[in-house]
Amino acid sequence: MRFSLIDVVTELKPGSGMTIVKNLTRAEEYLADHFPGFPVMPGVMMLETLVQTSAWVMRLGTDFAYSTILLDEAKALRFKSFVAPGDQLQVTVSKHKEDGPLWTFKAQGKVRDTEVVSARLVLKQFNLGERDERFAENDRRLVEHMKATWSELERVSEPYLLQSQN
Repeated sequence: MRFSLIDVVTELKPGSGMTIVKNLTRAEEYLADHFPGFPVMPGVMMLETLVQTSAWVMRLGTDFAYSTILLDEAKALRFKSFVAPGDQLQVTVSKHKEDGPLWTFKAQGKVRDTEVVSARLVLKQFNLGERDERFAENDRRLVEHMKATWSELERVSEPYLLQSQN
């Protein structure tokens, strides 16, 4: 199962930073079990939202040069409050450092101006074909899929991005 945890991009600095919004609704399947009677977004999903946002910064900063981006390290990860149905999680990430395939980000998530999660993330990018040329076609398909996904996300985000530029 694939979770797309970004509903709209509200600010974009390609290769440098991004701000997104994730609207948490009761329709999120995992809320039925986490926790019954007190549904909240699991911490791992909050972290995944930070990672997905950072990965888009990398893809856009390298013009989709890599098929695979993985979390290498999560440092100073702090969960400070809950995110519940009806909340808007606003995530802001900014590139702190770039060292070859490793990018370090400062990331934070807020609900109504209250920080609920923060971390320093290290993500690693690579192509599967670099390790085994038999996977070069997989790289191509993954990159095309990510470009198509970005095109959809960019389309729904366009009004917000235009507002942020004014």
